[in-house]
Amino acid sequence: MIINIPEKSDFSIHNIPFGIFSTSDRSPRAGVAIGDHILDLVAVAELDVFDFNTAVLEKEVLNDFISLGKEITNKVRKDIQHWLQDEDSVLAGKPGLFVLQSAAQMHMPVYIGDYTDFYSSIEHATNVGTMFRDPAKALMPNWKHIPVGYHGRASSIVVSGEDILRPKGQTLPKDSDTPIFGPSQRLDFELEMGFITGKNTNLGESISTGDAEDYIFGMVLLNDWSARDIQKWEYVPLGPFLAKNFASHISPWIITLEALDQFRVSGPEQNPQVLPYLEFNGEKNYDINLEVGIAPEGTEEQVVCHSNFKFMYWNMTQQLAHHTVNGCNINIGDLYGSGTISGKDENSYGSMLELAWMGTKPLKMKDGSERKFIQDGDTVIMRGYAEKDGKRVGFGEVSAKVLPAK
Repeated sequence: MIINIPEKSDFSIHNIPFGIFSTSDRSPRAGVAIGDHILDLVAVAELDVFDFNTAVLEKEVLNDFISLGKEITNKVRKDIQHWLQDEDSVLAGKPGLFVLQSAAQMHMPVYIGDYTDFYSSIEHATNVGTMFRDPAKALMPNWKHIPVGYHGRASSIVVSGEDILRPKGQTLPKDSDTPIFGPSQRLDFELEMGFITGKNTNLGESISTGDAEDYIFGMVLLNDWSARDIQKWEYVPLGPFLAKNFASHISPWIITLEALDQFRVSGPEQNPQVLPYLEFNGEKNYDINLEVGIAPEGTEEQVVCHSNFKFMYWNMTQQLAHHTVNGCNINIGDLYGSGTISGKDENSYGSMLELAWMGTKPLKMKDGSERKFIQDGDTVIMRGYAEKDGKRVGFGEVSAKVLPAK
């Protein structure tokens, strides 16, 4: 191996994810994560080893690189895997190819033109329905027939590490008919994963479940923040608005679908049977371990959630097929959120709303404080990785600190 990769690194030789980074002397550019380092793809291109227009690697987002198609992007990934393991490869003994991740700044990996958020965890949907409706009718009548979703705000999606301000808006106090305005008192995280599309379609075209994976470039971790008190007041009749559009965070490295191929599993049984356009063949869920930690300012992190992406009722191929069945066109770089990922156990719930059960079961932090929802100064950290047969492919983390409202 040309470079040392720490044991249990998320960025093993089996991963090779793509991202955009910069350093004090390197402008934003494409790179891949390997162990604790970043391989500078612009520097690699100067070795004249790629057979495409490498100017796309110098762009501040990966959209143009992704647009070259999987035949090229997958070849780049496989070539890098080969070169890193060959002591006599073109990368051997070449200075300036690698930089430490700790010395680099990560940027948004793609330009996101559109963002859709789904609601695809049956455990999460059941928990929320139980809290706010008759437990016997927790799921809405349409939930098991369509991958429910809504169009979110792309402009407020930011990369891990960027602080956010506590959102403000209207809320309705208990036992009152008159709303008030002010900072949200029920700020929440939502543990999600997102996929990024790698091909365009034209208006009027649809994507089948069988073809959907050809259109999915890769995946990221997603913290889709929610202001629960604002949402409760505003969501009828048109759904999420100010409670969701103030910020969402993604992890900086895009893990390709091909790197995750070996971690495929079957998803939950879908009953009743779905309509023909949502039927699919093969294993379309992925065994990806997820966790969420909360670090109060100046104190140690407390892990509050352990979940897994394999729990999702609706899979990505169904989500994309449903999204486009009416002819909706998609573009390279579009982001699609899974919806909150919750499991059956209480410690696998993917939001504070569920973990603290609407504030009735506060969580203990290591510093002795309690959390019903996220407080100012808290940093929320999400991590994810898949591991099988000694092979690990991880996402790193997505983290963000909450600052007081202005």
